Amino acid sequence: MKHCRSIPLARKLHAQLINLGIISSTFLQNSLIYMYSNCGLIDDATRVFQCMEFSNVFSHNTLINGLCDSGRIKEARKLFDEMPERDVVSWNSIMSGYFRNGRADYTVKVFAEMITSGSCVPDQFCFSCVMKACASLGYVKLASQVHGLLEKFDLGRDNSVDSSIIDMYIKCGDLGSAEKVFLRIEDPNFFCWNSMIYGYSKLYGVERAMNLFNQMPKRDSVSWSTMISILSQNKNSLETLNMFYEMCGQGFRPNSMTYASVLSACGNICDADWGAHLHARIVRMEHSIDLYVGCGLIDMYGKCGYLRAARQVFDNLIEKNVVAWTSLIGGLAQSGHEEEAIVLFKQMREVPVSCDKFTLATVIGVCSSIKEISLGRQLHGFGAKIGADVCVTVGNALVTMYAKCGDVGSANHAFDMMPVKDIISWTAMVSAFSQIGKVEKAREYFNEMPDRNVITWNSMIATYIQHGYFEDGLNLYNVMRQKGVKPDWITFASAISSCAHSAVLKLGIQIIAVAEKSGFGIDVAVKNSSLSLYSRCGQIEEARKVFESMIVKDLISWNSMMTGYAQSGQGREVIDVFESMLKMGIAPDHISYVSVLSGCSHSGLLPEGKHYFNRMTKDHAISPTLEHFACMVDLLGRAGLLEEAHNLINDMPLEPNAFIWGALLGACRIYGNAELGEIALKKLMVLDAEDSGSYILLSNIYSDAGKLKGVLDVRKLMREKGIKKNPGCSWIEVDNRVHVFTVDDISHPQIREIYVKLEEIIKKIKDTGKYTNEIGYTRPMSYHSEKIAVAYGLLTLPPWMPIHVMKNLRICRDCHLVMKLTSLVMSRELIVRDANRFHHFKDGACSCKDYW
Repeated sequence: MKHCRSIPLARKLHAQLINLGIISSTFLQNSLIYMYSNCGLIDDATRVFQCMEFSNVFSHNTLINGLCDSGRIKEARKLFDEMPERDVVSWNSIMSGYFRNGRADYTVKVFAEMITSGSCVPDQFCFSCVMKACASLGYVKLASQVHGLLEKFDLGRDNSVDSSIIDMYIKCGDLGSAEKVFLRIEDPNFFCWNSMIYGYSKLYGVERAMNLFNQMPKRDSVSWSTMISILSQNKNSLETLNMFYEMCGQGFRPNSMTYASVLSACGNICDADWGAHLHARIVRMEHSIDLYVGCGLIDMYGKCGYLRAARQVFDNLIEKNVVAWTSLIGGLAQSGHEEEAIVLFKQMREVPVSCDKFTLATVIGVCSSIKEISLGRQLHGFGAKIGADVCVTVGNALVTMYAKCGDVGSANHAFDMMPVKDIISWTAMVSAFSQIGKVEKAREYFNEMPDRNVITWNSMIATYIQHGYFEDGLNLYNVMRQKGVKPDWITFASAISSCAHSAVLKLGIQIIAVAEKSGFGIDVAVKNSSLSLYSRCGQIEEARKVFESMIVKDLISWNSMMTGYAQSGQGREVIDVFESMLKMGIAPDHISYVSVLSGCSHSGLLPEGKHYFNRMTKDHAISPTLEHFACMVDLLGRAGLLEEAHNLINDMPLEPNAFIWGALLGACRIYGNAELGEIALKKLMVLDAEDSGSYILLSNIYSDAGKLKGVLDVRKLMREKGIKKNPGCSWIEVDNRVHVFTVDDISHPQIREIYVKLEEIIKKIKDTGKYTNEIGYTRPMSYHSEKIAVAYGLLTLPPWMPIHVMKNLRICRDCHLVMKLTSLVMSRELIVRDANRFHHFKDGACSCKDYW
């Protein structure tokens, strides 16, 4: 009867006892209870117990165990309470029963009752059971108290007790106490070693766990599987594969968990060849593919884009659980087959398979990708119906879905309804408000976050940069460093990009140095940001060095280099880089052609510009955008082909924007075509009525032509419309500070010295006989902001250092002439970046060749 598991045989044995007349034996009745319990016939076991004339403690304990195994924990507790006497096994049975039925808290309560009653002395099994309950609940204080009681009762020390103590402390998050117990064990068993490896990975990270693994005198298959799982979970995919290879080489047999971990690593690095090799090994070495390994194969093939193979594994599974369905749905979604993923989800619901939180989150993520808010709302309702909407994973998916679909109100509501929020929840809300331009609201949520990680900091920094708050982005980067948060490549790329937009070169160089020291200097995104920084700050040679040092170049790298050359007026170099890119087999996009056409425009390369404009559509099937047309209008206009530029605008398949008409107006100013300039201005007044630049340009055209009445009419029109000229400002970086100057500035603490220096410069350039203030200007140009900034640079910067000045508007002709002559008489290189391009002044000449 002790070993019987067959229901027919159990009934036959019971009948035989009755026929033999020995059924009244308490020993045999206890055996019957045990036998029926093992066969799952708990009602039969209960009837035998109820018919017993002389039941004992063993009878009660056996039935309590049987009831607990059948999930009838309330009946088990009732029987326990009715026991006339109990032994330690009775207490252990009910404690273990509660734990097996998911009521670890009641396990602890029963243990406390046992200690309080004083009727029994707890044994090792009793402590082992309560320690498992503590580990499950994560009660650190209770774990310490249980450990203290164990020491007090002095039940002897063996590896099984120590293993339970270590496991309890690790799962409660108290690795320090676990480590103390571990270090005092003379000869730890495999379980102790393996538990400590797991604990080290959670508290100290993968490296410390690996160090402990390497210290093991011997290892079992669980040790290898644990370490492989840790590496895989922490995205150390190559190390995972290497360790699996080493494990097999040392003769250890992998289990399902090992295979699943390695398959996950293959999926993370999209190495389908390794995954297929492992699949073949599993087929060859194992009797069958179990559900655990099957789900791992589906996930791996899905992540690698091998959807047919994933579907084949899925179809061959004898049993399909929710994980298998979710893995295939996720693979389809990740490969861009969102519609098929939704169809598969509907098939899953028809099978039916109960949908869990991960499935729901995955499908909501699909809705997010295709902005299918209607289905997303239905899934939200379904989640609420099954109680999954309170789950953090589902809540985060809902917040992200509503935000990406543009319904930030619903995203906020979903966020507020979440009973528990994690870092992802808060970060999703920061991104949601960033998406609609509510930067202050995003910062408000960022400040309220109880915890932050590097992703959260990156999200807030990116929010500032995307909306033009570059200084705030850099300030937040500094705060992040002060808080001791370790930046990643995204942080560095964002911070360097912010420096590039602000033209803060020195700080940018410092951040690049920190990135290189941190091991992120070779990252493509960091390199691209560095390239952009040097280009935007006029250091085109340094930008080229960064470009040449890149082992891997993506399209952004090539475009950034071409844009840098274009802004510096080096059109030939733009074309050279573009042709090199094509030879490397990299297909250009519309940005590539904007850079090429812009470079041709700034350098006056008319034939080349026309060639590439036609080639764009013919060779690469890229339809011209407004940006491309703006470059062509600018190119034709600067070449004096105003009518051809006007005809191009009239023949455009797109509605011209303000940039296109502005380019034509600028060309009209260069060639004094007031008639066409008036046409351009009228169009601009409709498209961009508040912009003062267009009115100023037309006013200058009339001024250059000596048409005073035209100048007065334009100014009168500006007054009537309430339009004021945008104030020009220039800035220069000196001693890690940015100094900003405006027209006729008097606010700077060294302004007297600056003006003295400026007058000295003007006198020197007049003495050359090459400077004459141009006719037509109605007021002196001596104190434009860029002149003041250059004078300050000459006062404060060492003689060997080039002077870098940034300006928010296009540099005027008088200032451009002054800069050329200043570079000559002061023997200094000047680099001025205006609203359109860079001007490199040296030895009395400009890189734009007076064509800007």
